[in-house]
Amino acid sequence: MRRIVELNDILTVKDIEKFLDIGRGKAYDLVHSKQFHVVRVGSRILIPKRSFLSWLKGPY
Repeated sequence: MRRIVELNDILTVKDIEKFLDIGRGKAYDLVHSKQFHVVRVGSRILIPKRSFLSWLKGPY
């Protein structure tokens, strides 16, 4: 697992996969769940770090 400070400002599905220690399918399920902001550039899926961390912290 990577540390939060090691993450780039823009994450990929692979980054989320490694950070959360989940499989590729689960990472894509999470990205497609629309629980955080996702930007599509062509076939690439990019996730702003701020949006991902906000989701990770939850409403508390």
